[in-house]
Amino acid sequence: MSVDLKSWISERRITEVECMVSDHAGIPRGKILPAAKFLDGIGERGLRLPEAIFGQDVTGSYIEEKDLDPRRSDIFLAPQADTIRMVPWYKEPTAQIINDAYYQDGRPVDISPRMVLKKILQLYADKGWRPVVAPELEFFLVKVNPDPDYPLVPPIGRSGRPETARQAFGIDAVNEFDPLFEDIYDYCEAQEIDIDTLSHESGAAQMEINFNHGDALDLADQTFLFKRTVRQAALDHGVYATFMAKPMQDEPGSAMHVHQSLYDVTNGRNLFANEDGSHSEDFLHFIGGLQKYLPAALPFLAPYVNSYRRLIPDSDAPINMHWGVDNRTTGLRVPISKPNERRVENRVAGADVNPYLAMAASLACGYLGLEERIEPSAPIDTSAYALAAKLPRHLEDALLRLNRAKPLKEIMGQRFVDVFTSVKLAESAAYQKVISAWEREYLLLNV
Repeated sequence: MSVDLKSWISERRITEVECMVSDHAGIPRGKILPAAKFLDGIGERGLRLPEAIFGQDVTGSYIEEKDLDPRRSDIFLAPQADTIRMVPWYKEPTAQIINDAYYQDGRPVDISPRMVLKKILQLYADKGWRPVVAPELEFFLVKVNPDPDYPLVPPIGRSGRPETARQAFGIDAVNEFDPLFEDIYDYCEAQEIDIDTLSHESGAAQMEINFNHGDALDLADQTFLFKRTVRQAALDHGVYATFMAKPMQDEPGSAMHVHQSLYDVTNGRNLFANEDGSHSEDFLHFIGGLQKYLPAALPFLAPYVNSYRRLIPDSDAPINMHWGVDNRTTGLRVPISKPNERRVENRVAGADVNPYLAMAASLACGYLGLEERIEPSAPIDTSAYALAAKLPRHLEDALLRLNRAKPLKEIMGQRFVDVFTSVKLAESAAYQKVISAWEREYLLLNV
């Protein structure tokens, strides 16, 4: 889609433009400009940010890395015209636009999440392949909680009562929050975020919204904006929306399942199925790559200490990398489908991921499987929870495995992995300083 930014902004009488990039946590960072100044600066390298924004952890602190000093090393933002959208919750006509990041010599910023995904997609393009993805994103609605020392609880709906029992796929349970979801759908329509079905998940006030399948970069952009949209709509209705992987102790976690398929650019054929409808060799090798490399890529799919509270047995989340046809206990599920819709669902990623990095990592693992012709294990039709847990159980264990996986580090980018690792270690160190309620409850007077 080719967009003339000057005409687009003029027709909608835009007064301000939010220019944003995604940091490693998926937090929008950037600058807000008057529309006229934004248009004057296009092509003039007028929009600059310190490269160190990609070295911030989720608390906003900068990591100590010699090349990432917030006082220097500016990068240039290049607005991507096809990503411009209205910000529908403002009274004044305001636009938002996603940017790519470049160094002064024109090189892509290798530690920018969006540029990492574009790099992986270029590897596919060079082979004449086109990945197609469809995310499914879960989240909880919770009562406003200004004190982080208190546990989260479900909010009160239209009935005047919070959910006290799980209502998986409950229609009336979703309708408790009809005004909120009407706003979410309206906001998404205004932003051309292509969401599909809404359903109630198994947790109390836990919801899932599915996206229609499409281009991986476009879907990552949409997911990035969608999370911001849901949080904003929830605030407008006096509740929080959270994409934490495990926000409540006795409830299931939230995931971002990603369906992935692969098409031949020249003829549009799904490369994952043979003419007779059977699984192709490419499909099996793609799964083999996911099985081999996703455990090492786990920091991109489970990026916080909280993420690993979700990946436990019998919790609607995988604990290993087995695969099976329509088997929801496995890390890799193959939905029953027509040959031209053959796909594999990566069920490992939590809802707390940066969508650019989660998609980049999953597609990178599949690409390595295709390149190395990795054979997968046999599919299973029993519960994967009865088999050994193979995924790392803690963030620091996962980071160790990532940094030992040389092919994965090379394809994602050595410097990017180094900076990402430093960010995650800084977050883990900050967490280790926190004394939890459990420790005060059971250790204070007993040990």
